[in-house]
Amino acid sequence: MTSVQMVMVRRFLVFGNCCCTTASERMRGREHFQFSLVLAGGMTICWLVFSYCASVSLTQVNRQVVLNHRLQRKQAKLMEPVRTDVLTVTPWLAPIVWEGTFDPQVIDEAFMSQNLTIATTVFAVGRYTRFLRDFLESAEKHFMVGLDVHYYVFTDLPGDVPNNVTLGVGRLLSIVRVPKFDRWQEISLRRMELIQTAIKDHIHRGANYIFCLDVDMRFHGRVGPEALGRLVAAIHPWFYMYPRSQFPYERRTVSTAYIPMDQGDFYYQANIFGGALEDVHRLTKTCREHLEVDKSVGVEAVWQEESHLNWYLLRNKPTKLLSPEYVWDDAKGQDAKEIKLVRFSSVIKNKAEVRENL
Repeated sequence: MTSVQMVMVRRFLVFGNCCCTTASERMRGREHFQFSLVLAGGMTICWLVFSYCASVSLTQVNRQVVLNHRLQRKQAKLMEPVRTDVLTVTPWLAPIVWEGTFDPQVIDEAFMSQNLTIATTVFAVGRYTRFLRDFLESAEKHFMVGLDVHYYVFTDLPGDVPNNVTLGVGRLLSIVRVPKFDRWQEISLRRMELIQTAIKDHIHRGANYIFCLDVDMRFHGRVGPEALGRLVAAIHPWFYMYPRSQFPYERRTVSTAYIPMDQGDFYYQANIFGGALEDVHRLTKTCREHLEVDKSVGVEAVWQEESHLNWYLLRNKPTKLLSPEYVWDDAKGQDAKEIKLVRFSSVIKNKAEVRENL
C-alpha cells in the first residue's frame, strides 16, 4: 500500500470513530468507514495488479531485445545497405526477408531463449502422402532448428504417414484425420476451415506461432526464426517480376475474393503462410467465411483458397514478407541472380497423376 493510501485510511478511521451525538449519525459514520475501507482496498489491489503487469511486460520486452554483445561484432552501416538489387522493406514498413538481410546468429540468440513452440500444419491427402517423408526429413534438417515444432499432419490415410522419421528433441507429430474429398480442389477449399478449427480446438493450447505449409515441398536451406512474425506471407516465385495488372487475382466481381485491376501489392503463394495464432486464426476464419459465401452462390475463386488469401492480405497487410527464396519452384531452375539461396521449394511432379478426380 502506498503512503498516500495509508494517509487516506487513517483519515477515514478518524472520521469513522468520531463522537456521534445520535444513533443515526453513528450508523452513517460506520457506513462511511466501511465504504472508505473498501475503496482503499480496491485502490491497493489495482496498484498491485498494475505493478505486476508492468513488470511482466517489461520482462517480455527485455527478452526480445537483450542480446549477447559478443554476437554483434559487425556494425550495421546506414549508408551501406546489404542488398541493393531487391526490395527489402514494403511501403508499410514490413521487412522482406532475403539472404543477406539478417544475421542468423543474432536472430537465433533473440528467439532461442524464449522457449517457443511452432505449430506446423501440412495436408497429405490421397496420393500426396507420397511427399510426406521427404517433407519431414528435410524439415528436420532445416525448419526452425533449435525450436520446438509440433507437426499436424492432416490426412485421410493415417496408415501412410511414415512412422520411422527421426524427430529431434522437442519435435512432435500428430495426425489429424480428414475425410476423403471428391475433387483435389476441395482440399484447397476446405483447408482454411480445417486450420481454423484446429487452432480453436487444440493448437492454441500448446503453440506460440503457426505455419501452414504444402506437403509437396522440400527444404534445402535454413528456414528459421527470421521468418517469425505476427502475420507472415511469401511472395510467389512466378509473379514477383510482374506488374499487379498481371497477377492472377480473382477478377470476377461475383466472388468475395475479387480484387480490381488497379489494386494489389504482391501476389502471395498459399504454399507457406503463418504468424501468431490469433492472427492466423483471424485470417483462416475470414477466408472460410468468404469461401462459404462464394459456395452459396455457386462460385469458386480462380485459385481457391489462394485467391482468398490474397484478398485478405491486401486489406490486412502482412507484418513480414518472405522472399521467393522461401517458396521457390524447382520447375524454374536456379538461374535467377537475385535468388542467392533456395530454402524451400515445390518439387517437380506430374500434377495430373497425383491429383485425383480432376
